[in-house]
Amino acid sequence: MDLQLHTLSSNGTTIIAVAGEVELHSAAQLRAELLQACDKERPCIVIDLSGVNFMDSSGIGVIVGALKRARERGGTLSLVGPQPRVRRIFEITGLLSALPFFETVDDAVTACAANTSEVTAQDDQDSPEANGRPNP
Repeated sequence: MDLQLHTLSSNGTTIIAVAGEVELHSAAQLRAELLQACDKERPCIVIDLSGVNFMDSSGIGVIVGALKRARERGGTLSLVGPQPRVRRIFEITGLLSALPFFETVDDAVTACAANTSEVTAQDDQDSPEANGRPNP
């Protein structure tokens, strides 16, 4: 089965619905989509894996790389609804505890928005103006 990607934005969050098989030959397609999503300040990315029926180490590598890139830019990456077979891969690799998993896209979007609000509030507290110093 070919890889199918559908990307949309909701409340500042990029949602990528993935369907089919994420393997050596299709991983580059997912990587390109994730790189584009990570190309903004504080990216909030939700990957809906509910339509993925197979994933190999190439797919895992793409997701881990995107997670790293999103975090480097002050953002987050969350996964939603992997089928048991795909979820098992994350369990075996130990990534189940390293990545935020959610049951629904709405839950992941809500968590992402909350995380962005916390980071923005922290940045506001760290600003020179908030500390009584003029902005240079």
